[in-house]
Amino acid sequence: MRAVWADAVAAPEWKGPPVWVHGDLHPANVVVSGGTLSGVIDFGDMFAGDPAWDLAAAWVVLPAGAASRFFDVYAQADEAAIRRARGLAALKGLVLMLVGRNGDQGLPGGKPTWGPAGRAALDRVLRGAR
Repeated sequence: MRAVWADAVAAPEWKGPPVWVHGDLHPANVVVSGGTLSGVIDFGDMFAGDPAWDLAAAWVVLPAGAASRFFDVYAQADEAAIRRARGLAALKGLVLMLVGRNGDQGLPGGKPTWGPAGRAALDRVLRGAR
């Protein structure tokens, strides 16, 4: 985890103009129909910034092995953005796990269904799967 984060922090920063990003793409904020992503919801964290925020979805939302195809068609997926995105995906995985744990313990705001999604995302991140 530390190596992933260190690599993300060491990656060159985004030099392009800010782009619109969702900022909070994770399994609870997407709609899937018949195994196909069909919608995105909850735009409360939408902002203009580094495309790495949306690229993190490659590990957080998509199944293992789908990231390469996603990066191939996303206009701003250079190697530096992918490195930053991987760090953000690790962070999001940890947050999902924390919210899930809080749900398991009955704490306010906790959502037990988020834990497995966070663990799966973190597993994809740490395996380096694209």
